[in-house]
Amino acid sequence: MKTALLIDDDRSFREALSLWLVENGWRVLAAEDGETGLKLALENAPEIVLCDLLMPGCNGFQVCRFLRSQKDRLPHTKIVVTSGSGYATDRLNALEAGADEYLIKPVSPGDLAAVLRRFTGATSSSSEAEGSVSKLISTQPVRLKFWGVRGSIATPGPDTVFYGGNTSCVEIRADGEIIVLDAGTGIRPLGVALSREFQERAINLTLLISHTHWDHIQGFPYFLPAYNPNNGIRILGFEGARKGLENILSAQMESSYFPISMREMPGHICIQELKEVDFSIGAIRGRAEFLNHPGICTGYRLHTSGGSICYLTDVELFQRLRAQQNSPNTVENQDFAREQDSRLAEFARDSEILILDAQYDAAEYELHVGWGHSCLEDSVAFAIEARAKRLFLFHHDPDHTDEQISRFVARGREIAREKGSNLIVEAAREGLEIILEPKAAAATS
Repeated sequence: MKTALLIDDDRSFREALSLWLVENGWRVLAAEDGETGLKLALENAPEIVLCDLLMPGCNGFQVCRFLRSQKDRLPHTKIVVTSGSGYATDRLNALEAGADEYLIKPVSPGDLAAVLRRFTGATSSSSEAEGSVSKLISTQPVRLKFWGVRGSIATPGPDTVFYGGNTSCVEIRADGEIIVLDAGTGIRPLGVALSREFQERAINLTLLISHTHWDHIQGFPYFLPAYNPNNGIRILGFEGARKGLENILSAQMESSYFPISMREMPGHICIQELKEVDFSIGAIRGRAEFLNHPGICTGYRLHTSGGSICYLTDVELFQRLRAQQNSPNTVENQDFAREQDSRLAEFARDSEILILDAQYDAAEYELHVGWGHSCLEDSVAFAIEARAKRLFLFHHDPDHTDEQISRFVARGREIAREKGSNLIVEAAREGLEIILEPKAAAATS
C-alpha cells in the first residue's frame, strides 16, 4: 500500500483529503505543521507529500527545500504543493524550491487523481473508487467556443461577418481547465474576454499549438493575459522542422516585426515541447496524431467528462491526394492511402466533436493538390467513417464568403443523408459555443 503524507494547518481540508485518499487505497499520515511533517517524512519515506504553501513556522517552500536536500533518504518521494494562491510567481517559486506539482485550492479530485496517476501509476485500489472520482469531476458541463475559424490569412469584411474572419483559435473549458487550441488572430478577442472575466483573479491556461504556420501563431503577441504577471500560460506543441517551438514563437516578436519581445511579456509563460503523443492537462487525457500537412503538424484529441473533442485542422486526406498526384496508380499506392486515412479515422473514432479541415470543394481541390488541406466531400466521408457525432467544418478558405460556407454546410448534410448517416454537419463560426453535459463513461470515450 502506498503512503501519502498530508501537511496542512487547515484541519477540515486535512480530514477531507485524508478520507478521499483512504477510500482510494492509500495509507495516510497527517501533520498540522511543517516541522512534524518533516519528521514523519524521514521516518516513513512516503511516495507522495501533499503540503500546504502558507503555514506558520515551517512553510511550504521550506518543506520543499528540506525534502529535496534528503534525496539519499527520500529518492522516490514526490512533492505536491497545495495553495489558495493562484499567482504564477508562487507556483514558479514552489517548483524552484523542489515541488513536483502545484495545485490550487479547492483541489479538484480529478486534478489530484491525474497527478497521483502520473507520479505513481494508479489512483485507487478498485474500479469502484475510480468511478467515484469520475463522478466527482463530472459535475460541470464542458464548454467549447470558436474564436477563429478561418484558414491561411485573416479576412475581415462584409462577406465574412457571419462565420468570421479570424484565423484558428478554439477555447475549451473542461474539468477545471482552460485549454486553447492554436493562437491565430482569434486569440486576441479571446484574451480580451478572459481579462474582463477574471479581472484581478489569476488566469492559468494551456495553449496547444497544432503547428507553427503563421495563421496558427500570429495572434499570440496580442494575447492580453500574457501581459499580466499574475497569469500562467503553458504552451504545448511539437518541435518544428528546423527550429524549436520557443524559437519560432519568439522569432515573430523580434524587433523587426513587433515592438515587444516574448522575453518582455510579464506573464509566466512556460513553453514545453511534447516528446510523446500521450499527455495530460489536469484530469484531461490528451493524445496527439501527426497529420498530412507540410512540416510538423499535429491533431489533438482531448478526453473530457463531456466526451472526446478531436481537433484536426490542416490535414490533406490521403486517398484523393494520391489519386490526383502524378504517382503510379498502383494497388500498393491505393492501399497505403486507404490505410493512412483509416488510421486517422481510428484516432477520431466516436468523438463527440470533430473539428476538421474542409477548406475546398472537390473542384477547388484539383487546383490545390499538395497544399495540405482537404475538400468538403472527403471530410464528410471521413467523419462518417470515424463515427463522429458532430462535424464542424473548419479552416475556411479566405476567399469563401458566408454564402459559400453555408452552401458547404448544405452539401455536407446532403452527403450524410445520401450515405444514411446520422452525422450532424455544421460549419465552425466565431462566437458559436457548444455545451457538452458530463457523461458517466467520459473517462473511456
